[in-house]
Amino acid sequence: MTDITTGIPVTVRFFAAARDAAGTDSGQLTLHQGATVSDAIRELCGQSDGIALVLQKCSYLCDGVAVRDRATVLRPHQTLDVLPPFAGG
Repeated sequence: MTDITTGIPVTVRFFAAARDAAGTDSGQLTLHQGATVSDAIRELCGQSDGIALVLQKCSYLCDGVAVRDRATVLRPHQTLDVLPPFAGG
């Protein structure tokens, strides 16, 4: 992780299977300036093989807006929601 004095804080919220794999419903990442959603995912994947497997299948919201391009640059204090595929209708 990047030093807190030079990085940007991002809140990550996990739902359903992602929450189970992460072992928590939320967490904080500190990423480098200019970090993207892909960078955040890569950082999360490094935390465990279980979360890495789940994250490959997830979709993401950034401050409640669907992330269509994982190259989207994150800003300080944004919230990244991790949403695994849901079954049912």
